[in-house]
Amino acid sequence: MNSLQGTFIVLDGPDGCGKSTQVRLLCEWLRNQGVTAVSYRDPGTTAIGEQIRDILLDPAHIDMGDNVEVLLYMAARAQLWKEKIGPDLTEGHCVVMDRWLTSTCAYQGWAGGFGIDKVIQIALSSLPRVWPDVVLILDVDPNTAAVRMKPEPDRMEQKGASYHAKVREGFLKLAQQHNNMPLIDASKDIQTVHRQVVEKVQSLLK
Repeated sequence: MNSLQGTFIVLDGPDGCGKSTQVRLLCEWLRNQGVTAVSYRDPGTTAIGEQIRDILLDPAHIDMGDNVEVLLYMAARAQLWKEKIGPDLTEGHCVVMDRWLTSTCAYQGWAGGFGIDKVIQIALSSLPRVWPDVVLILDVDPNTAAVRMKPEPDRMEQKGASYHAKVREGFLKLAQQHNNMPLIDASKDIQTVHRQVVEKVQSLLK
């Protein structure tokens, strides 16, 4: 378990893949193993980040461009690193994130057409560290994801089936390009997905 202290883990994937539930379960498992684990959501967590989150997800802001989304997400992320992630990693805590840069790459970079490479370049200029130790991509088919979506979708969730199909395509592309971004079949039941998550974390951080 010592290998899990001070590690930076991200669970990411399309809307409806069950990230938030799996982040909670992974943190509970880590703590049961004696690991000091904290979890945060991106964007959000900090006072500034939560205000940015409200702006990004408010359906009233329908005219927001993908380039504006990229900059706002990155600003919230930079503040989260400054206030929470950086200090926690320095203290040797295991940080488990609900979304990270991979989301901006898949949503704005790929589905929105901004460009994945451009997203990464902005991140390199904005963050002390861009990539976590492990990113688990929770993959789910569109039909399953749609059933899991909350009844009142936010601005990003309202972007339509074709947009979200491209988001999934973006995540699959990232998983192909990076060895430490394994895919998890998130269409399974919650406990089966949790077991897959734990197994992947253990194998990647041996």
